[in-house]
Amino acid sequence: MTLDPLKNTDSEIAALIIREKKRQKEGLEMIPSENYVSDAVLQAMGSILTNKYSEGYPKKRYYGGNVNIDDIEELARQRAKKLFNVAYVNVQPYSGSPANLAVYLAVLKPGDTVMGLDLTHGGHLTHGWKVSATGIFYNSVQYHVKPDGRVDFDELKKLVKKYSPKLIWAGATAYVYQYEFDKFAAIADSCGAYFAADIAHTAGLVIAGAHMNPAKYSHIITTTTHKTLRGPRGGMIMVTRKGIKKDPDLPAKIDKAVFPGLQGGPHDHTTAAIAVALHEAGRPAFKKYGRQIVRNAQKLAGELIKNGFKLVGNGTENHLLLIDLNPVFGPGGGFFAEYALDEAGITLNKNTIPGELSSPYYPSGVRLGTPALTTRGMKEADMVKIARWIKNIIDTVAVSRLPDKKEDRKEYIIRFKKEISKNVKIKKIRQEVKQFAVKFPVFAVDI
Repeated sequence: MTLDPLKNTDSEIAALIIREKKRQKEGLEMIPSENYVSDAVLQAMGSILTNKYSEGYPKKRYYGGNVNIDDIEELARQRAKKLFNVAYVNVQPYSGSPANLAVYLAVLKPGDTVMGLDLTHGGHLTHGWKVSATGIFYNSVQYHVKPDGRVDFDELKKLVKKYSPKLIWAGATAYVYQYEFDKFAAIADSCGAYFAADIAHTAGLVIAGAHMNPAKYSHIITTTTHKTLRGPRGGMIMVTRKGIKKDPDLPAKIDKAVFPGLQGGPHDHTTAAIAVALHEAGRPAFKKYGRQIVRNAQKLAGELIKNGFKLVGNGTENHLLLIDLNPVFGPGGGFFAEYALDEAGITLNKNTIPGELSSPYYPSGVRLGTPALTTRGMKEADMVKIARWIKNIIDTVAVSRLPDKKEDRKEYIIRFKKEISKNVKIKKIRQEVKQFAVKFPVFAVDI
């Protein structure tokens, strides 16, 4: 696959894609929600299937000419059902957030009570956070984690008893432990609530046997397809056998919520790419991959601790880590670490930590993970080198402090960025990272 047609049509976009390809090849992608797709997934994603309109579901479309699309969608459904051991799957959600919103529409009425993990404690926007539609149109009660970063189930039990929710979410964007689906299930069953497990981050680990499968415990499972599952940017909603036992009409309600409730025609090229990713995930090599993700993450955690960092939970049980940078920068220092590391070719993201003393925009920690590094073939020994680079970079900017007064921050950050751009040590590490990274192939079509 070449970019010649694009270069001839739009040289500006072609040039930007080439620049992004270079950035990905020469750097280390450590945002735990990012990954690289295979050549096959990328080819399906960029196929002529994008030309088709397919509102509705297989054999029940509002447009003609969908005989092949029906087969593609059904193949994706069957592969997901087998891999996750569930009774029903909808593969049409455009991404994870629309998938989660569809769950609300399927099982709740506006104003009903829902519970999810607080955003600043590692939860997701769509689990009822106040600025999300899920927190605006529904009565959201947020639960929290304990100081060690683990879900406070004692608090959750008390909140459930007090508020009698109709939907309880498990899942997070920054949680270093395995999700204890059995405990959530027992609590949800005690009040008759629907229990939805959002495994957007851990779907690939579930398939690989490196994380507990919620199918036995939850009524509904939602996931994205582009994180540890290593597919295109899409989403899925699954109904378990337990879910059908609770409500035999649940699959139909989910389908109706997705279309026509929230979406129009599905993205057929994405559906095909999801099917390809699920096919790849069914191979024995994928199990090795998923387990290596966790081994790499745990090795990286150990090395960061050796280098003096404070980690939430003192390690990890999955693919991601949270570094508490309060001991380095004081409150709000996540930005400084993210920016300096990015300048050195190491990409991660600033993130809130349990008991956050600053804000989600200027949080006190960073979130990083190993799915993309593992896709490129990196192993435990490579994590030792990466941890050392992270240590050296953060030490270089450790004198930085977020001004208490908001009006002083803009000027301070401008000065900080100028200083970083001239920093000799960071430039030196950038070259070391580049020389290291280019040895590992980017798992994508060579364009």
